[in-house]
Formats: sequence, C-alpha cells, structure tokens
Amino acid sequence: MSDGGDVFAGIDLGGTKILVLIAGADGRVLGQARVATQAAQGPEAVIARIADTVRAAAADAQIELSTIRAAGVSAPGPIDVAEGVITDPPNLPGWHNVPLAKTLHDRLAIPTLLENDANCQGVAEHQFGAGRGYADMIFITVSTGIGGGIIINNELYSGTSGAAGEVGHIGVSIDGPTCGAGHVGCLEAFASGTAIAARAKEMIAAGGLIRTARLAEHDPPVSAKTVFLAGQQGEAEATALIESAGRYLGIGLASLINIFNPQAIVIGGGVANMGETILGPAVETARTRAFAQSFTDVRIVEGELGERAAALGAIAVARDAVAKARI
Repeated sequence: MSDGGDVFAGIDLGGTKILVLIAGADGRVLGQARVATQAAQGPEAVIARIADTVRAAAADAQIELSTIRAAGVSAPGPIDVAEGVITDPPNLPGWHNVPLAKTLHDRLAIPTLLENDANCQGVAEHQFGAGRGYADMIFITVSTGIGGGIIINNELYSGTSGAAGEVGHIGVSIDGPTCGAGHVGCLEAFASGTAIAARAKEMIAAGGLIRTARLAEHDPPVSAKTVFLAGQQGEAEATALIESAGRYLGIGLASLINIFNPQAIVIGGGVANMGETILGPAVETARTRAFAQSFTDVRIVEGELGERAAALGAIAVARDAVAKARI
C-alpha cells in the first residue's frame, strides 16, 4: 500500500509477456501483475489486456487506479517517443502506427508516456540498479537482439529523433550475416542470442556441435541457451562459439568506451547471464582495443534488476516527466 507519496505504473510490453509494476518514486514496488501478451491477437486485444493488467497490479498494491500519478510504457522499437506511437515492431504483428500512450490514457485516465525498452532498462539500472552513482553510463542488453541506453550527465540521451542507443548496430565486420534490420556486419548479427543460435545451426548441419544437437532434441529449437548448456557439459566447440560471440561484443564495447569515455557499462539480458564465458572474452577484447586511460576509467558490470528492469525504468521515466511538468 502507498505511503502517501506519488505512485506510478510501469508497463513492460514485450512480445511474449506484459508485466506491470506499481511503485513509489523511489522504485519500491508496491504491487505487480503479469500476463501473456498473446501478440498474435493484434493491437486491440493486447491493449485491452494491458489495461486489465494495470488494474490488476493496482489491486495487488491495494490502491485505487485514480491514485496513480502517471504511467510509463516500455515497448520494443521502432517507436515515436514524442507522439507515444508504436510504429512497426517486428515482434508485435499488426502494430502499425498504434497511438498506445493516448489510447491507454483514454482508457485508464492516467497520463501515459512511451519509451524504448532498452532505454527503459538503462534508466532503471542507472536509477535503481548497477549503474547507481554513475553520471555517465551506458547500458547494453544482450538477448534475442542487442540494444542499449545512453546516460550522459545523469540524463537519458535520446538523439535527434529519439533513436539513439542502437548499440546493436555498431559495425564489427565489413561483411558477414545481416542483423534483424537487414544491415551487414552489425554487432547484433555476431553476438546476440539469435546470432549464436544461427551459427550453431550452421555448425550442426555441417556435423559439429553434437552435444548441442542432442540437447536441442529434448528442448527444441536450438538456442543460445542450448549452446551454453552444452559448453557447461564439456562441449569445447560450444564454449568456443560463445567465446567468439564475446569477442565481437568486446569490439562493440571498445567502440563505446572510445567514443563516450563512460564511467560504467552495465550489461544485461539473457545472453549476459552466461557470465564469464561470454563476458570474459568481451572485456579482454575491449581492453586490447580501447584507449588505455578510457578502459581504466570504465567499470564493466552485470545488471542487477533482471526482468523487472524495463518496467522499473518506465516508472522512472514517468516520474521524471512529472517532475519536469512534461505530463
């Protein structure tokens, strides 16, 4: 139950789940609710489910919906942050120029803002997690894809049109596979979970990764997690594949270190949960490619907030918008 201060809702809209947290300005969670997105049903059904989940989270927090000061929505890009519109996300079929912020405002009578999911995760780690105390911080999520959030002088840097932070599209090779956006040689095409799985499938087709293939028979399809588990069970070829992805990640880290000279880089996402297997080669590669002083300046750490990061970041975005009288 609220202690009397402002209360905010943070909505994490993903391709597979909707997570809503109710929290105070300090990020202390008061209530929550979670449901499957069921994205295939289209925007109208999903928006209705979001609204119902906000109501359920408010009930869990033992507060009236009308007491929620503002809501933030963490959503996959591409989005128009200024207009609160989801434009064309690949994992939400049928979502073309959907005015999500306005629609939720109308349905819930709560001022609502929209922000990119990786930016939300970065804000959350900066405000409540591993990035606390760092004025200049970069967040990277390494998962199905690779995204990021850039914090400069304690403020989220969004760029001219709100599209900054696309760290997954740093070039790490002049050729090679394409990323989800169709670009050649992107970090995402070499170090994301999708990239690791694609390379594993190629190797299995060529007669390699025997243990990985056997694990996938019991838990299909082949995924980055399958490769990691096979490596933990002694398949050297699988471990080498993860380490290779880590070295590409390190090239991306070095670029960020050299350009931004940050105090900290916080790494989150499912692939980052592989720990030292992927992060060891990443940090070592970054060390050899970054300027020595800039590498000395930076702390490279794992995120602390896990799957709550996006919703907590959405809460911080809403809270800060209220403080700046933007809503």
